[in-house]
Amino acid sequence: MASFHGTKINPSKFHRSQLKFYLFLIPLSVFMAMPIVFIFSHAFKPIDELFAYPPRFFVQKPTFQNFIDLANNTSQTGVPISRYLFNSITVTLTVVVLTILISTMAGYVLSKKNFRLKKTIFEINTLALMFVPAAVVIPRYLLIENVGLLDTFLVHIFPLLAMPVGLFLVKQFIDQIPDELIEAAKIDGANDIQIFLKIIIPLVKPAIATITILSFQMVWNNIETSTLYVNDENLKTFAFFMSTLAANDSGNTVAGQGMAAAAALIMFIPNLIIFIILQSQVMNTMAHSGIK
Repeated sequence: MASFHGTKINPSKFHRSQLKFYLFLIPLSVFMAMPIVFIFSHAFKPIDELFAYPPRFFVQKPTFQNFIDLANNTSQTGVPISRYLFNSITVTLTVVVLTILISTMAGYVLSKKNFRLKKTIFEINTLALMFVPAAVVIPRYLLIENVGLLDTFLVHIFPLLAMPVGLFLVKQFIDQIPDELIEAAKIDGANDIQIFLKIIIPLVKPAIATITILSFQMVWNNIETSTLYVNDENLKTFAFFMSTLAANDSGNTVAGQGMAAAAALIMFIPNLIIFIILQSQVMNTMAHSGIK
């Protein structure tokens, strides 16, 4: 019994019993990290290594020339790269903040308030999860055209504010907050805004982190809006500009490949950073939201 009590099922420090897990997890981690290493390595390859055969995984002679070419490059219409980056950053920050605000407020109302058609509204939101983006392209275009958002900066923002999966996650998370906690706050004189800011928001931080990642990736990597709804090159985003690099670099496809590799790294780094910072919160959300 002494030896039994001396060994924990899940020891807090390293124990030789954990070796079997490391033998499996370390090779798996290396394998999963290979695409990330390749993206970084590929961006610093000179032209001859980009087109080397057989292809090389690691860069042999790293160079910043791809990034220099990208910084000096302009589109065929003369718009500098800084304009595309400014558009992407502005749109992404705006949509992420508004999406978090809308999802949490709507989730609180649908979870803790009683009103007519409450279940119907949530069922419509759940039904929206079934539609792939390609299925709503035409209805979305017609709606955007009718409200006069075509070829405006706001077309990057308004269509992306509706995030059914965000509302679903937050609502499921708030459902687990005891009603007694909210009632106690009301007895103490708290109004809905105070309850929302001081009780709901702190308790749903994992869900907010998940919404942040999902909305950030959706907006930052979005090409559809610039392609379908915007004609003014000054209003298009960096993701769209990146998609045109290799093919439209004034006929120089070779140089375009180098800039495309550098742009891919620029697009990837924010996604990596935000996921590393918030990934633990995402795991908590999945554990509490009812998703199996």
